This record gives sequence, C-alpha cells and structure tokens, in this order.
Amino acid sequence: MASYEYDLLVLGAGPGGYVAAIRAAQLGLKAAVIEKDKPGGVCLNIGCIPSKALLHEAEVVRTAEELKALGAAVDLSRLDYSQAFSKSRKAADTLSRGVVYLLKKNKVELVAGEGLIKGPHEIAVKGGKTLTGKFLLVATGSRPRPLPGFDFDEQAVLSSNGALMLEKLPRRVCILGGGAIGVEFAHIMSAFGVEVHLVEMLEQLLPLEDSEAVEVLARSFKKRGINIYTGTKASGYSRDGSVLKVSLEGKSGGKTLEVEQILLVVGRMPNTEGIGLESLGLKTERGFIPVGDYCQTSVPGVYAIGDVVPTPMLAHVASKEGEIAAEHMAGRPGRPRLDPLGIPGAVYCEPQLASFGYTEKKAREAGIAFEKAVCPYRAAGKSVAVGRPEGLVKILVDKESREIIGAHVVGAEATELIHELLLARSAELLPEDVATMIHAHPTLSEAVMEAARVAEGWAIQI
Repeated sequence: MASYEYDLLVLGAGPGGYVAAIRAAQLGLKAAVIEKDKPGGVCLNIGCIPSKALLHEAEVVRTAEELKALGAAVDLSRLDYSQAFSKSRKAADTLSRGVVYLLKKNKVELVAGEGLIKGPHEIAVKGGKTLTGKFLLVATGSRPRPLPGFDFDEQAVLSSNGALMLEKLPRRVCILGGGAIGVEFAHIMSAFGVEVHLVEMLEQLLPLEDSEAVEVLARSFKKRGINIYTGTKASGYSRDGSVLKVSLEGKSGGKTLEVEQILLVVGRMPNTEGIGLESLGLKTERGFIPVGDYCQTSVPGVYAIGDVVPTPMLAHVASKEGEIAAEHMAGRPGRPRLDPLGIPGAVYCEPQLASFGYTEKKAREAGIAFEKAVCPYRAAGKSVAVGRPEGLVKILVDKESREIIGAHVVGAEATELIHELLLARSAELLPEDVATMIHAHPTLSEAVMEAARVAEGWAIQI
C-alpha cells in the first residue's frame, strides 16, 4: 500500500476548502491546505464579509433620515467613505486570522504558496516542496467574469474585487449586472450619495428570483433615486476626459450614460485553468468539474467542491459540499449531493430578499399544481412599529401533498426569516404546522406565521 504524507490535500482555503479540511481532521484524517493568498478565499477577503460590513455602514448612514424625523440636526457633509472601507477591511482581516486559528486548533497544516496538481496524490507548491496525500480536494473558487468591450482595469472598469477595494466612491456609476452583487453595490453606493445607474440585460433585476418579490425591491430602489434599466444591454463605452460614456440599447431605443466608473458584475468563472487538471486527465464542462453525489470526480481519490463544480456559486454551498466530501473520504457517506430546492439564496440590500425552492414561473414550467399564499409585511405589527412595513412573505404549496415547494421573503431581516420556512420544508412540516406554532408578538416572524395561515385559509391579520 502506498504511503502518503497526508490523508487529504486541499487546494484552496476558501469557505469550501478550509471547512472540508477541518471536518476531515475532526474525523481523524491528517489534512493540509495549500493557499496562495489569504485564508478565507474570495468570500471572506474580497466578497461576502467586507461587502456585508459595507452594507451595515450603508444602513447606518440611512438612519440619518430617521434621526431627522425625530428633530435631530444631522450633518453628513463630512461623511468619509474611507472610514467605512477601513472597517470592512478590518472585519475581513479579523476573520481571515480566525480561519488560521481554526485550522491550527484542528491540527490542519496551512501551506502558503501556489499549488499545482501533479497527479491524483501530489501537489507541488511553487518555490517549495511537493506534498502527497491519499485524497485530493480541488477548492480553487472563482473570479469575476469579463464582458467583451469592458476589460477590467480596476480604474475605469471595476470588478467586484476592485469595487470592494475603493477608498473613495465615484459621483456617478454605471453598474452592469442586476444580480445579487449588482443590487447590493447599488444599495451601498446610493446610500453614500452616488448617482447609480443599474443595468440588467434580462427583463427584471435578480432574474432567478420571484418576480413579485423583486418588484417590491425595484419600487424601493426607484423611490430612493436608483436608476434601473431592465431588458437593456451595454454595447460599449468611450472616454471623454474623466467621463465615461456608456452606450445602452434597450426596448425603448438607445441611451448614453455619463459616469465616472463602470462596475461590471455579470457573473463569475471557475478557477480551473492552470491548476494542473490536465495531469489528472480530468475534463471540464464549460470550465466546471463534473462530480458525483459525494463531490467525487471521475479520478479515484480526487474530489471537487464550491465554485469549480456546477452548483450554485454560494459560500454556504461550498462549505456544505466540503463537509459532504470530507465525510465520504472518512468512510461516513450518508449526506449526498445537495438538494437544489433546499439551498437558500440571500440578497443583503434594503429591503433584503431571500428565497429557496421553486418560483411561480419555475413551478409552472415543471408542471406542478400549486397554490400561493402571500402575507404583506405590514400585517406583522412590528414592521409598522419599526418603520419597515414594505415587504411580503410568499409560500408556494403543492396542491396535492400540501408540501412547501418554495418560499420568498422580501423586507427587513428577510435573510434571517427565510430559515423558519426552510427548516419546515427540511423537516417535512406542512404550512399547518407553521400556522399553528406560537410566534412571539411583536416580531417580524409573525408575517411568516400569517402567510402559512393564508395557505390554510384562515388568516387573522389580513
């Protein structure tokens, strides 16, 4: 039997890679993680964490209007975005150090350097030695997707990475891409006084989300002065001194926007090039690595997780896949491939939007007979009391089985509230169970209870 230095070698210390290594160590495997940058990956360093720090600061700024309504004199003339930027970097750095601590605590070796796969049991570290392992896990993440005619230079045309590293915001910006990243940046920049133009090629913002929920968000954005262009694409841009002239083509004809910077957020690409997959004879499909139910590739002993496999590019998906892969390696199969209908999605703008499962459109396309139950946020007294009445909770219920097949929440704290309905679905509970469970009053979660009561035909508050 071959002898290896480690049981598991992980290439990439993002939210998938480091979680997989720690879970493997908990199950008795000797693991090492190779990372060329800071531990925590894109999510922790230039993604989820710093963006959420900025979103928090944006909300702090927006509370100035509420203070004015109470008669306070609020002077935002000296508002300094660089301070918000500094706080976001501090949060990222703190949590990156936390990952290092967790790896050390679980006796996982962190190897700094660029790794190159040399075979199913070998990773060579640039400028260092070659490591060997019984199992190999590819967790190299993704990068911003470019768009022809809009090359990233992180000056005029920013990627999400570049936008998160801005210490000073432009006065006017054109955001190309109305997905989760685009609307979050629109929210942040608008809160700090930037004139925002948000462009989406498809017919609605957040194209994968429920149209009724998205309409609530779109109305709120428009009320705040965010300019939204759906069914519109950017054909190119030109420079006129410090001004960028962006050409748009849409249903109502052409338009030219004059802005200072362009933020391009039209998706992400898997980092599967230049990591040595060819040494494994491993073929990708559209850049993604095909995997089985336990994240195993076609090469025995080699696994892949996160943004390099064809599942939703979400940090919590990568982490869960890391756990599944590690448990399979340790001989503990039992939690197979993630159920796509059980993966929560979350957009952290204001109002927040969260969902799982089918949208109405997807349910119809699948031929599912369903009922929808909708409760407006204002039916929960707390939403009115705290000045956050805009929003709704929608539950989709299979007509025959009465099972919850999808849920969509838009409004304050939606990204927290969605989990009650997701837990209900995961536990195979029915709307009746949610409707009859006592919810504390007053809470926003009462809107969830009331939506379940709508599904059962006995709403009290609407």
